[in-house]
Amino acid sequence: MIYYLIALAVIVLDRISKWLIVHKMDLYESIPVIGNFFMITSHRNRGAAFGILQNKQWFFLIITVIIVAVIIWYLNKWMRQNDKKLLSTALSLILGGAVGNFIDRASTGEVVDFLQFHFQFTIFGRTIDYVYPIFNVADSSIVIGVILIFVDSLLSWRKEKENLIHDEAR
Repeated sequence: MIYYLIALAVIVLDRISKWLIVHKMDLYESIPVIGNFFMITSHRNRGAAFGILQNKQWFFLIITVIIVAVIIWYLNKWMRQNDKKLLSTALSLILGGAVGNFIDRASTGEVVDFLQFHFQFTIFGRTIDYVYPIFNVADSSIVIGVILIFVDSLLSWRKEKENLIHDEAR
C-alpha cells in the first residue's frame, strides 16, 4: 500500500507544480532561481525526453497504459511474495511519473515542463555552454526510479556473487 501512496504523492506534486506553471507564468517565461544555472521556464513538450518523437501522442498514451499495467502487476506480485523495498520504491516512482505525464498528454496533447539547468564551464581555455532539456517533476521521478532499479540490480548481483563464493568455499 505504501508504494501506491508514493506514486500518488508524485502525481499530486507533479500536478500542483504543473498547475502553478500553467496558471502563474506565460509560456517561455523564465524565472532565475540560482542565477543562470537553474531557472523555472514555462515550456511545453509534445514529444518524449529530449524532445524526441514529437507529436506521437497516441504512441505515448498506449505505451504508458502498458507500462502502468505492468508496473501495477509487478508491484502487486512483489508486495505479496518478497520484501524488495528498493525495487518497489523505484517502480512506484516510475508509476507516479508515468501517470503524471499521461494526464498531461491525455488532457492537452503536450507535457508541461519547467525545470531548466544551464551548464557553463571552461576546459582547456574553451568555454562549454550547455542547456539541459527542460523537464518536470514526473520526469525526475521516472529518472530516479530507473536509477534505483539499476542500484537494486547491482546490489542483487553483488549478493548473488557473494552467495556463490560462499557456497563454493564450503
